[in-house]
Amino acid sequence: MHAIDDQSDRPRLGRYPAARHVIAHLSDTHLLAGGARLGGRVDTVARLDRAVGQLTRLGTSIDAIVVTGDVADLGEVDAYRRAKAAVAPLVAATGAELVWVMGNHDERTAFRAGLLDEAPSETPVHRSVTVDGLRIVALDVSVPGYHHGRIDAAVVEWLSAELARPAAHGTVLALHHAPIATPLAIMDVLELRGQELLAEALAGTDVRLILGGHLHYPTNGVFAGIPVSVAGALAYTMDLSAPPRELVGLDGGQSCSVVHLYDGGAITSVVPVGEFPVVTSFGAEFLSELEALDEAGRLERFGRKASG
Repeated sequence: MHAIDDQSDRPRLGRYPAARHVIAHLSDTHLLAGGARLGGRVDTVARLDRAVGQLTRLGTSIDAIVVTGDVADLGEVDAYRRAKAAVAPLVAATGAELVWVMGNHDERTAFRAGLLDEAPSETPVHRSVTVDGLRIVALDVSVPGYHHGRIDAAVVEWLSAELARPAAHGTVLALHHAPIATPLAIMDVLELRGQELLAEALAGTDVRLILGGHLHYPTNGVFAGIPVSVAGALAYTMDLSAPPRELVGLDGGQSCSVVHLYDGGAITSVVPVGEFPVVTSFGAEFLSELEALDEAGRLERFGRKASG
């Protein structure tokens, strides 16, 4: 259990203990074959490489890496192979479980060949893995030939069978089309259909968090009483300040997320991807200094306001 093992011998500095599990959540990389630029301008390979480099600094605290779909923009095998190669250094540095999720831009046969080394098949790419007692379920809600998502009886049957027995530390459900509202009216056309079926399937289960993508901006909400966290896209970001009836994607503001799961809940944090000027920094030596002090000493050393 990486998150606890790394900090089990360190004093607690506040109310909450270390997270039990940590997930690196990436989404919407939209890679193209040959490393071509998306729309002729966005270097999606460089964006993914940059995110991997930043997340690698977290080391073995990461238990799982979840990529919630639209890995490729046109569903090309070479694009998937490039994505797999790009993420490999993060897997090697962290020892984390890697979970790929199908998106609407993905194609099942190429997805299987380029990412999973599986035989060709057009059947849904569902997957379930357990990491130190935490179950992560990747649900394929893509609709071949279309960009919306769909929950149907077959999806519910598979999911219900998987969730029939609870996991030791609960379940995280990962799907591309997040079941929450968006202020981007045009995106409503491409929403997840059959959400009432999903709500029924999740009722009474141990699903404690839903991870999604598709919207191209980080956001969160609640579905059927379960928190939902949507990662920002690594390819481009939707401009939420654009006029209400317009859909505008920007080459800027790319991000991913880090999810910390505690016994009593979960928090998700946005990680801006890029090189930015450092405004302030406290290193590991300073943290070690604080850990060596008692509570009163820590407040004096770090909590007291400067005079003058």
